[in-house]
Amino acid sequence: MLALGVSYLIKPTFTARTTFMPPQQQGAATGALASLGALAGLSGAVRNTGDQYVTFALSRTVADRMLERFDLKTVYEEKLSHDARLKLTGHTWVSLGKKDGVITLEVDDHDPKRAADMANAYVEELRKLTSRLTLTEAQQRRAFFEGQLKQVRAKLDAAQAALQGSGVSVETIKAEPKAAVDALAKLRAELTSAEVRLQMLSSSLAESTPEVRQQTAAISRLRSELTRAGQAEQSTAGGYVGAYREFKYQESLFDLIARQYELARVDESRDGGQLQIIDAAQVPERKSKPKRSLFMLAGFALALLAVGAYTKLALGRERAKRRT
Repeated sequence: MLALGVSYLIKPTFTARTTFMPPQQQGAATGALASLGALAGLSGAVRNTGDQYVTFALSRTVADRMLERFDLKTVYEEKLSHDARLKLTGHTWVSLGKKDGVITLEVDDHDPKRAADMANAYVEELRKLTSRLTLTEAQQRRAFFEGQLKQVRAKLDAAQAALQGSGVSVETIKAEPKAAVDALAKLRAELTSAEVRLQMLSSSLAESTPEVRQQTAAISRLRSELTRAGQAEQSTAGGYVGAYREFKYQESLFDLIARQYELARVDESRDGGQLQIIDAAQVPERKSKPKRSLFMLAGFALALLAVGAYTKLALGRERAKRRT
């Protein structure tokens, strides 16, 4: 009975739960990237995963927004934001379903309505944070490929001028293509695009990461193919064949970089991936803590221990009296 009485003195805790799916990889961009050969792997560097969203939900940025929105320093009776964040973390649980990829977020609070509001607010703050991060990343990619595009455009113009200077017009070359030279130019373009991707990855990843090592191996393979063909370096020979080969190389490379640039522009114009809410948090009707049944069991167990200890002590005294 005492344990049951104590359970009524403890302030009840309510748990609100929301479930949602992180944004899927952008379908249009993914399909376009798949057609870009060596540059297609860049999509892996910008993919959002469920594990990332769990980390985002528990980040200090999101926690500070929650403290501000719900005045949690007052609610938790803490003067320092650091201590209030620790209490918020202790009242928040975020888990990722390994099979279905669904994220479950739970918030404990003594006020059932505030618990539900906080759980839903977490999703809102996650949307704002991920949208900002996605936009920033897309802006960086767009600026990078814009610079690359300008360089390749200038080289393409120079190659076209050199080709026309050899006495053969671009229209004539397109009407009478050279298959072998075209294949070599394509191989060189793939090598350059792979080197561009390695440069992009190296700006954000360490050399020991699988992505960087895989791309380095791909570059070595492409260089070996060029070496076997006797064309590891850009040909310095004059005349029609050399000029045509350089023109086709720059043309292929320009096409690859231009498509990457357009994809970056599309991503920049997006609002970021949207979280797909499965179940929004509702005001809980029943408390989750304390469990009075557990208090009763604990009280019963303590009572048994007390009775056992008293019985053992009484028997010990009785034996002592008999000996005397």
